[in-house]
Amino acid sequence: MARVVRLLLAFTFALAISLVRGDAHADPPMLVAPNDVSTAQPMVHLSVPPVPIEFATRDLGWLVVRFPPGVHEQVDELVAEADEVRAKLSTVLGQHVLDHVELRVAGDPEGMTVLAPRDAPPFEYASAMAYSNDHLILLSMQAPGTSESVDLPVTFRHELTHIALYDAVLGHHVPRWFDEGLAVFESGEAGHARSEALRQASLSRSLLPIEELDRFPSKGYEVSVAYAESADFVRFLARSPDKARFASLVDRVREGTPFDRALGDSYGAGLRTLDYEWREELSKRFSPLTALADGAFVWVILAGLMGVAWYRRRRARKEKIDEWERDDATRDALIRAVHAREIPDDGMAHASEQASMRPPVPMVEHDGTWHTLH
Repeated sequence: MARVVRLLLAFTFALAISLVRGDAHADPPMLVAPNDVSTAQPMVHLSVPPVPIEFATRDLGWLVVRFPPGVHEQVDELVAEADEVRAKLSTVLGQHVLDHVELRVAGDPEGMTVLAPRDAPPFEYASAMAYSNDHLILLSMQAPGTSESVDLPVTFRHELTHIALYDAVLGHHVPRWFDEGLAVFESGEAGHARSEALRQASLSRSLLPIEELDRFPSKGYEVSVAYAESADFVRFLARSPDKARFASLVDRVREGTPFDRALGDSYGAGLRTLDYEWREELSKRFSPLTALADGAFVWVILAGLMGVAWYRRRRARKEKIDEWERDDATRDALIRAVHAREIPDDGMAHASEQASMRPPVPMVEHDGTWHTLH
């Protein structure tokens, strides 16, 4: 029995490990890339047209929101958190940012085109645009190509982060992974999908080198991983013990130091070393043993335990049936011996005395032969 249990537990563990490996190689949940365009804008001012006359305006001093009639509730939701978002970005970046921003809200992507600068129209795939040098944000309430609504607060935080970073570094170049990673991390968008994409990429060892993410890949799987990695690597750089280093990095870039050199000077390590340390942290967060705690693997363990319990019940039942069959065989042999007069009466009495020590079993006689009832 112990050997069977050991084999079953070994099988269960092997099955769990195979599921970890198989799951790690499966396509991760698609992290939809933010449909926006940000700081890739030359430091020239664009020609921004006036908004339609029927648009309403909400002025917070540093933030002016222009929006069509009938969307006051959605705008109120944005305005309610705007000051808090601005203050947090100033703290994270270590710089005073966002002195003035204009936010234009459109009902759909086509309406966003009407509100955009004539010399820089929005791309067809975009549901948001950030014109950083002009401190202008465009938001569409409807996603392009679908009838789905856009999460305006999340998208607003994302775009505002792009402009805040542009302000903080005075428009100097930062890698795309840093720009997009900060925007995704600060907006909090697609948190579960990002975590799952990271988990699967880490377990399957298919993480992309951070230094290669100044240009994002074009394939769906790799794009998902690229955004997830960028956001988590920025989180790693901005952890509580390293907040001063993160602010120092931004300040050095602001002063004109190339990003890679500023990173090394602020953290005392280059990008490759920091990438390695980040991967080591990921390997602890998403180890196979950690994955065994997921719901799918818990069910595997439970199934194994249920199998052990079923085997034990089956074996106990079989042993009981075998015992009954041996009793029946003994009684039948004694009865046949009596009829055939093969043993003396005193031997029968002795055998009957031994048989009487077992629980009585109902019997009937048919055609001169005794049978037990089950």
